[in-house]
Amino acid sequence: MGTALRCAVLDDYQRAAAAGADWSVLEGRVEAVSFTEHFGTEDELAAALADFDIVVTLRERVAFPASLLTRLPRLRLLIASGMRNSVIDYEAARAAGVTVCGTESSSTPPTELTWALLLGLARQLVPESTALREGGPWQGSVGTDLAGRTLGLLGLGKIGAKVARVGLAFGMDVLAWSQHLTPARAEEVGVRLAASKEELLARADFVSVHLALGPRTRGLIGARELALMRPGAYLVNTSRAAIVDQEALLAALREGRIAGAGVDVFDQEPLPAAHPMRTAPRLLATPHLGYVSRANYATYYSQAVEDIQAFLAGAPIRVLG
Repeated sequence: MGTALRCAVLDDYQRAAAAGADWSVLEGRVEAVSFTEHFGTEDELAAALADFDIVVTLRERVAFPASLLTRLPRLRLLIASGMRNSVIDYEAARAAGVTVCGTESSSTPPTELTWALLLGLARQLVPESTALREGGPWQGSVGTDLAGRTLGLLGLGKIGAKVARVGLAFGMDVLAWSQHLTPARAEEVGVRLAASKEELLARADFVSVHLALGPRTRGLIGARELALMRPGAYLVNTSRAAIVDQEALLAALREGRIAGAGVDVFDQEPLPAAHPMRTAPRLLATPHLGYVSRANYATYYSQAVEDIQAFLAGAPIRVLG
């Protein structure tokens, strides 16, 4: 091969790509360049990626619609972490001669973060820690118990099932619902099937979202649904921002109609400095850390290298779309 191909690694905020895989196996054939800042517009992306043959993108941080793909004439391989990506136009990629590949992704890190948010809300960890450090009141809150409380899960897939098992270990009564959830699946996990979304929302002390985003789930939780929740209930969303109407959630938090929310996903990412989610009351928020763990990153980047090697050998693996 002549001149080395150029590979852009997008949104490498923590500079983790180099440590997460052995890129030396591509030496002389591929030059990898990490971008540590997010490109906020399609024009910025088109300009930055114009000279690259390969792009590695994390999860669904960056959309690749037809309008962008047509502006990247050199692009031949697009690698996404995970085996499903809703922001890549696969048909447009095929038309442009771009192969799209994925990697494995563990459901364990988002499960663990779900419980970090839920426990943080239940025991008011952030305000209590802040008060301790800043000389505030000693024991300014009374924590919410988990044992004996009801955990409502919207979705009982890989992540939802893992979250359910932890809830059961805490001694919680676990309800689950989704549009196609069967009694057999609920029984398999050891939880009870709610008769409806409305019943789950009305009965749960903690509601956690674990659904894929699609036409049926976009806006699934809006003002009407939030109004069904108990005033002392908490909502946790580590799935997709668009499943929960963010304006309705902000209103519910500001008006104290629910006790609080734990959110890891947002309508804009990175979250703009002036975004109201940054200052909302009763909100425990994290910057989309659900899949951000050492083990997951090692999988993403090591398999990205494997994807590149296979592509160079003329036999692409883990092809998507």
